[in-house]
Amino acid sequence: MLLHLGAVKGGLGALMLRRVCLLSRHAHSYSQSVEHQPIKKVMVANRGEIAIRVFRACTELGIRTVAVYSEQDTGQMHRQKADEAYLIGKGLPPVSAYLHIPDIIRVAKENNVDAIHPGYGFLSERSDFAQACADAGVRFIGPSPEVVRKMGDKVEARALAIQAGVPVVPGTDGPITSLKEAEDFAKTYDFPIIFKAAYGGGGRGMRVVRNYEELEENYNRAYSEALAAFGNGALFVEKFIDKPRHIEVQILGDKYGNVIHLYERDCSIQRRHQKVVEIAPAAHLDPHLRDRLTKDSVNLAKQVGYENAGTVEFLVDKNGKHYFIEVNSRLQVEHTVTEEITDVDLVHAQLRICEGRSLPELGLKQDKIRINGSAIQCRVTTEDPARGFQPDTGRLEVFRSGEGMGIRLDSASAFQGALISPHYDSLLVKVISSGKDLPTAATKMNRALAEFRIRGVKTNIPFLQNVLSNHQFLYGTVDTQFIDENADLFHLKPVQNRAQKLLHYLGHLMVNGPATPIPVKAKPSDTDPVIPTVPIGEPPLGFRDVLLKEGPEGFARAVRQHKGLLLMDTTFRDAHQSLLATRVRTHDLKKIAPFVAHNFNNLFSLENWGGATFDVAMRFLWECPWRRLQELRALMPNVPFQMLLRGANAVGYTNYPDNAVFKFCEVAKENGMDVFRVFDSLNYLPNMLLGMEAAGSAGGVVEAAISYTGDVSDPMRQKYSLEYYTQLAEELVKAGTHILAIKDMAGLLKPEASKILIGTLRDRFPEVPIHVHTHDTAGAGVAAMLACAEAGADIIDVAVDSMAGMTSQPSMGAVVACTKGTELDTGISLEKVFDYSEYWEVARGLYAPFDCTATMKSGNADVYENEIPGGQYTNLHFQAHSMGLGNKFKEVKKAYAEANKILGDLIKVTPSSKIVGDLAQFMVQNSLTREKVEERADELSFPLSVVEFLQGHIGIPHGGFPEAFRSKVELEKGKTLHIKALALGDLNKAGQREVFFELNGQLRSVLVKDTQAMKEMHFHPKALKDVIGQVGAPMPGKVVEVKVKQGQKVEKGQPLCVLSAMKMETVVNSPMDGIIVKLHVNPDSTLEGDDLIMEITAEQ
Repeated sequence: MLLHLGAVKGGLGALMLRRVCLLSRHAHSYSQSVEHQPIKKVMVANRGEIAIRVFRACTELGIRTVAVYSEQDTGQMHRQKADEAYLIGKGLPPVSAYLHIPDIIRVAKENNVDAIHPGYGFLSERSDFAQACADAGVRFIGPSPEVVRKMGDKVEARALAIQAGVPVVPGTDGPITSLKEAEDFAKTYDFPIIFKAAYGGGGRGMRVVRNYEELEENYNRAYSEALAAFGNGALFVEKFIDKPRHIEVQILGDKYGNVIHLYERDCSIQRRHQKVVEIAPAAHLDPHLRDRLTKDSVNLAKQVGYENAGTVEFLVDKNGKHYFIEVNSRLQVEHTVTEEITDVDLVHAQLRICEGRSLPELGLKQDKIRINGSAIQCRVTTEDPARGFQPDTGRLEVFRSGEGMGIRLDSASAFQGALISPHYDSLLVKVISSGKDLPTAATKMNRALAEFRIRGVKTNIPFLQNVLSNHQFLYGTVDTQFIDENADLFHLKPVQNRAQKLLHYLGHLMVNGPATPIPVKAKPSDTDPVIPTVPIGEPPLGFRDVLLKEGPEGFARAVRQHKGLLLMDTTFRDAHQSLLATRVRTHDLKKIAPFVAHNFNNLFSLENWGGATFDVAMRFLWECPWRRLQELRALMPNVPFQMLLRGANAVGYTNYPDNAVFKFCEVAKENGMDVFRVFDSLNYLPNMLLGMEAAGSAGGVVEAAISYTGDVSDPMRQKYSLEYYTQLAEELVKAGTHILAIKDMAGLLKPEASKILIGTLRDRFPEVPIHVHTHDTAGAGVAAMLACAEAGADIIDVAVDSMAGMTSQPSMGAVVACTKGTELDTGISLEKVFDYSEYWEVARGLYAPFDCTATMKSGNADVYENEIPGGQYTNLHFQAHSMGLGNKFKEVKKAYAEANKILGDLIKVTPSSKIVGDLAQFMVQNSLTREKVEERADELSFPLSVVEFLQGHIGIPHGGFPEAFRSKVELEKGKTLHIKALALGDLNKAGQREVFFELNGQLRSVLVKDTQAMKEMHFHPKALKDVIGQVGAPMPGKVVEVKVKQGQKVEKGQPLCVLSAMKMETVVNSPMDGIIVKLHVNPDSTLEGDDLIMEITAEQ
């Protein structure tokens, strides 16, 4: 109906100008005998910080205050700040409650309210609300209903501006009623264009359209947003001015025709047309332009008889030309910066003007208004800049604000324990700084923001800090494309959040209990190796030819169907890592590569890259690891290459950004890598899934590797039980691994354990190839690997004889000989193994200074006790000698076992094995026993690797962190946390319990999921991120529209549904081509982040 009326009005464009002329003719017909009518009680028909701002002003003037609140706002601070508070809109949706005019008027009448302040947003620019107040005998703190109507109708306001001689942007004469009208406008004025809500602002219902393809969708979204935010979806269209400055002028008018301006604000720093940072006055603004802007603003206000506070908004293009946008007939969110530079309390002025006082009476004369310094306002919101400013919701577990000289805070919901809902605006607190100039104000603001501590929800503070440090912001001019054109603003400094993470961990232990019980000088040889004879011509076909022809899935099938035992040769990497500290040069690898290609074409793969290859090649050998890969691939085109990928760590020792891991795998595949053995040092599934997805996306063979420790054949050792490994394998197979691997880094797999583990996995996963990796430290490697093969393993790892044994892999020759003529026959010539071994026996002498036999003469079965990984065993032995502890290596090994217990019995693979080794050597150096370490944990300066592990840098270990030890460790020099557990709360509807602590003398609490209770409760399923067809909610919110049906065919990028959160709408698009197989939502469904929306399968 409103759209229809808008169309009628728009259609009477010829009459409109006449009407405007009549309005302006009578604009100065003011009564000069207005009586002063003191206000005794004020209601604020709004919520949050603006309500509190008005309440404070009223209290200062001795006026009683009344708050209204929706059912969803019962816990909001604004109702507690008022003298009286009343519920409105019972049973209505959250926003609708604050738009329900009859209920608001009823509460005002019943409670003898003299005047209503509308705040901003909601009903603040609704003329029918202003009229309803007048009809009920309640004063409206703002312009008259007629002026609100004229200014609120942007089309009419535009006509008035034209009449007043104020420049305007080309636009439609009235609200548009159809998509065709928008198309016609675009044909006339060309793109880009912009849709704007006809009856409200704040960026709601505002959409920029840059081409025809975007037109329809943006029209629909703008209409829907405007309807939801203002109760009226009417839109009008304007030509979009590219990269303008957004300048607005603050005005004040009284009932006697007096109008003044309070200078301008620069609101150019915007995101999605919503202001983020505001500045007063505008930096580097030409004085003549300032005069034109303020003069036009005052003239327009006088022409319409403007009363009370308002803002005239302009766009200023690159040539300094200004264009009128609109008048906001209300107080603005950013009014604070004007107050700071003019020392005028705008809310005081609003109240007094409403009482009938004139501007001169209030001491507000134009010649008295001066600019004093500079002010900045930052809107701290619960939005995540790293995820496209998606709104975040939840509970504020910690809130500590920044304060001090030159800082003002306007807030409402910013307190510890506050619930941030998806129903309203994401504004948390407005931070205002003032100083003698812009750089000074920015310095104060930066300092204040750095003092904030907000935990429980994401905020935009790191982004705001980047803005404030930007040179263009501080010393130049900014336009509305500032954010879009400064990508470095999104290089966000991560929040440490150490204490809260620790509280969450302790809380999890208190609610769910611990996952496991707490446990009371050689020279290089002068002889060069002789290269065995290599046949002329191309090497024979190998498994890589199968891979290239059949792809990863076909390759995996071929491996599984292969008769006999397949071998992976580690000589090109892990063997020389374990024995020669990874020092073998590409030169020596290239010399033997053609022989391997011709004589070992039936190898499953050759491990030659990844892991320590990178840091040793670049730090010590001064080689390019990528060139090594390229050159070896050219020499061995028929044998698949395999590398180690440390999950989210790639080939490093810390977590990398997801896109870096994906790009690494993509480039590795392009340069010749085939099989990616993906593992995580803690078997931390999220890290593994990332690596698997990256390798799979690159087109590689995904081999998910479970790191093995413990002893599945020992019933007394149950932390890493058979069930643990089978459950983890289940998750990896479910995630789509092509090959399942067991990575026994310490060589702990005994023959009996091998039969149990591999036999169980083979029974559980009959179609999946199984690959086993071990080290021969104890000397039982061949026996264990043969047991694995007999139990169903398809592939085992070996090294050529002269590079095998001790901390390397089992002997290739031994395995080939033992299986010859059996069902497990490898098909490899033993004579060729001897030739291969002879080369490496001589080549090994070239690296004598790095050979482990310089300090270590044999392996040792005590590895079953200390569980030191093969490569690390060699390194620790060498390090112990280099540190003067060579005669104490036995103590180092014993300390390694004790350190492992202190840290909670870890899976020991790089980098977790390094952490245990660092702690062990620390203990030996300082003559510390396990008991002394645990007793004195709060005073010892532990190795950085240990501290970072306890901080969660490499993930969460199976069974959790060792809580008794971790709670005492100093997380940072000079940063000691004193924590006392206080109480455990009852179960809530979300399956959580509130756990209360005293942290450094202050009360803190965290919400922890009760895993046992949640098994009996129903929750909306979550989308699995590694499953492409599962579409999850990108943010918490409400489903506004579902645009597809079950069984419907969709294309990649096609809109699937629309979510609304904090009054902003987001379109969820299809991640792939396919068919909708299941919908999990309906319109009006309320979702949390990552809740499953729908499932899509690829079309067959």
